[in-house]
Amino acid sequence: MRIGEVAAKAGVSVRALRYYEQQDLLHSSRNPGGQRRYADGAVERVRLIQQLYSVGLTSRTIREVLPFADAGATPPELLALLSAERDRLDQQMTDLRDKRRRLHDCITEARDHGGTGS
Repeated sequence: MRIGEVAAKAGVSVRALRYYEQQDLLHSSRNPGGQRRYADGAVERVRLIQQLYSVGLTSRTIREVLPFADAGATPPELLALLSAERDRLDQQMTDLRDKRRRLHDCITEARDHGGTGS
């Protein structure tokens, strides 16, 4: 399948597919004219990559997850990896709530001191 076909069927840009290849998440071969050719399962692979990105995983982590998906297995290592990512997201959420609270306090303090910004 050609790059444009995969992009259209998966609902992503051609640029995204090239990026996935650069990140070693997706692989293609080249025909004699130098055009990329993808295996039949490429659309499903791209959809999986998109899903993994959408939950906040990094390219590095997705690279670690994909072999498990390819094997169709759910070993303890995969569960540990995904749990660690969930914990990382929980910490980011806690940090963001703390930053928001501090920003709110700054706004309240500035307002209480008559700051009008003019």
